[in-house]
Amino acid sequence: MTLVKPLISQARVGYGEVMQLRVAVWGTGNMGSTAIRSLLAFPGLALSAVITSSPDKTGTDAAEFAGLDDTTGISATTDVDAALADCDAVAYMASGDIRPDDAAADIERCLRAGRHVVTPALYSLYDPTSAPEELRERLAHAAEAGGASLFVSGVDPGWGNDALAVIAAGLCTRIDTIRCQEIFDYSTYDQPYSVRVLCGFGESMDQVPMMLLPTIPTMVWGGNVRLIGRGLGLEIDEITEELERRPLESAVDNVMGRFEAGTQGAFWLKVIGKVEGRARIVIDHITRIDASCAPEWPKPDQGAGDHRVIVHGDPELTITVRADVPGGTRADGGNTTATNRLLGALPWLAQQKPAIYDGLDVPMRSENPAAVEAYRWS
Repeated sequence: MTLVKPLISQARVGYGEVMQLRVAVWGTGNMGSTAIRSLLAFPGLALSAVITSSPDKTGTDAAEFAGLDDTTGISATTDVDAALADCDAVAYMASGDIRPDDAAADIERCLRAGRHVVTPALYSLYDPTSAPEELRERLAHAAEAGGASLFVSGVDPGWGNDALAVIAAGLCTRIDTIRCQEIFDYSTYDQPYSVRVLCGFGESMDQVPMMLLPTIPTMVWGGNVRLIGRGLGLEIDEITEELERRPLESAVDNVMGRFEAGTQGAFWLKVIGKVEGRARIVIDHITRIDASCAPEWPKPDQGAGDHRVIVHGDPELTITVRADVPGGTRADGGNTTATNRLLGALPWLAQQKPAIYDGLDVPMRSENPAAVEAYRWS
C-alpha cells in the first residue's frame, strides 16, 4: 500500500494544477469497505472521512474496514457535520434495503450541504424519470439548494444493467430482446443477512424471502429496465416478474455455515419489460448457494459468477464480464466495479449543473485529465 500516504497527503494540493476531490464514505459494510479500498488509490479522488452510525466503530482506522495493513490516519466518526465540512463529495454506501426513508434523508442532508453524492442505496432513482415524484422533487430541490449533484447506480453491478446494455445494442443492426444476466454462486459471499434473510437461502421453501416477494424485484430492477428502454427509444408499457426456486437435495457447508437439505438452494428471477405484450428487456438473476443445485440452469463460464449482456438480434451478441480482486471473491470483484462506476462519476458530476443524473447521463469513460488518469497504471 505504498500509494496510501502520497494520495492522502495530496488531497488538497492535487496532481499539479488539478485538484483532487475529497470524498467521505458513509457506511462501513460491504460496499463501504469496498469504497474505502478504492479511494485509497483512485486517480483524482482522495478519502477524507469515514462516517459510521455505530459508536463502537468510532476511532477505527479506515484501513481496517478495507482489510488493509497500512493505516491511513483517517478514523471512523459518527460526527456527520464534521465529515461534511471537510469533503467535496459523499459516497453514500449505507444500505437502503430496509431503511429507504432514512437513506433518502441522509442523502438530502449531504446535497443541501453542497456535497455531490453517489450511491447505490435508492433503487427508485436508477431511472429518475419513473421514480416517485415526491422523492425525485425533494432530492432535486436539495441538489439545487446546495449546488450539488446526485448519481444513483446499483451494486449488481449497475453499469451492467444500463450503460453496458445500451452500448452493446449500438453494435447491432436489429434488436429483438436484450437480457442482462447475473449468474452467481453465493457460497463464498459471506453476507449472512443478505444471503439467508433477504434472499432466503437455507430457509423453508414454504416461505418466499423478502427480495423475491411479488413487486419487490420490480421495485429494485424495474428502473433499470425502463432506463435501457429509454436509452434505445423504447417505452416499456408493462413489467412482469417470473420466479423459479429449487431446494437443496443434500446439506451443504460453506463460510456461512450449514444449509440443510430441502431448504432453498437456488432461484431464477426474471424482471421482464414488455411492449404490447412482447418481452423486450429482461434482467434476470440465476443464483445458487451451491453449484450442485439446479444443474440444468445456466452456469458461469468459469468460477463463482458471471455477468452477461445478451442481445438477441442481428448479430446475436453476448458480452460476458467477470471481475476478481486479490484475496477476494468474484462477488468482491463485482462490488468493486460497481463502486468504481460510482466513484468515477464524481469528476464529471462536479462539472455539471446541480441535478439528479442517471446511468445514461454519466459517461463510462473517465473525465479526469490524462495526467491524472496516468496514475491508474501500476
